[in-house]
Amino acid sequence: MKDHSNNNNINKIGFQKIIAVFGVILFIGKIIAWKLTNSDAVFSDAMESIVNVISAFMGLYSLYLAAKPKDEDHPYGHGKVEFVTSGIEGALIAIAGIMIIYEGINSLIVGKVLSKLDLGIWIITATAIINYLLGYISIKKGKAENSLVLISSGKHLQSDTITTIGVVLSLIIVYFTKIYWIDSVVALIFGGYIIFVGYKIVRKSLSGIMDEQDPEILNKIIEVLEANRKTEWIDIHNMKIQQFGSSLHIDAHITLPWYYSLRDAHKEMENVILLLVENIDRNIEFNFHMDDCKPFSCPVCQIMDCPVREREFVKRVTWTAENVTNLKKHTAN
Repeated sequence: MKDHSNNNNINKIGFQKIIAVFGVILFIGKIIAWKLTNSDAVFSDAMESIVNVISAFMGLYSLYLAAKPKDEDHPYGHGKVEFVTSGIEGALIAIAGIMIIYEGINSLIVGKVLSKLDLGIWIITATAIINYLLGYISIKKGKAENSLVLISSGKHLQSDTITTIGVVLSLIIVYFTKIYWIDSVVALIFGGYIIFVGYKIVRKSLSGIMDEQDPEILNKIIEVLEANRKTEWIDIHNMKIQQFGSSLHIDAHITLPWYYSLRDAHKEMENVILLLVENIDRNIEFNFHMDDCKPFSCPVCQIMDCPVREREFVKRVTWTAENVTNLKKHTAN
């Protein structure tokens, strides 16, 4: 098993604290801009920032839980909490999008006169720049440290930036044209986009909770195994991968020559594990099962000097996502 230093968890939690603090500051700034401008679009943007604040503190709590070691009640650790909090965050993003659409429709029906747009534009623009930079850094750190919480927080901040840009553009247009319904239309457009972003985050979270196979991770693992496979590894099959936050749990069966001693077979299994540990940048826990080869394995076995071969070698089977995850041993058919 590969285990990163606790510094990774400390860094992630520290950065999430920064996101939470800035979330509160930016929310206050948007409330001030709303009071100055009386703009429903700015108000809906401020309400979306409430979600930022809630999500930031939820993300902070989930990172704290995910960093806790395994215990009797949680033998696989606490990493799954990242999927739960990320899913809630995605749902909150979608709700914020609905709120924006509601406010936009209300403005179109009722109509409002805006004020002090110039000052409001400067304040909202500043919040957009800060949000985008925080989101960019959060996504970059999240990908580097395989943290779904930091990635989803970053996407949330950047989606908030897009909404805020829409608000800024509508305020600028209204400032010069005095056509007040424009900012409501822009709010409707970006509200729909925010709902879509929230849906994508929820979908990603549910796939993790339900242990849905991640093709990117699976293909990376198979690529490493295929490029470095030894002739003694007759096949690897029935592979299953679970994600627990930034950690992976891999179950698989490896077929080895039946005449190997227990010590030799265990050594080859450890060689497979070591190969993945050295080439996959994740915390990994393994549960490998050793299978003995059968006569039908001979046609795909590449041990040409095998002392007990019963059938002739036919072909080398390339390991793919399909046959590595298949329940059965590999055959020439």
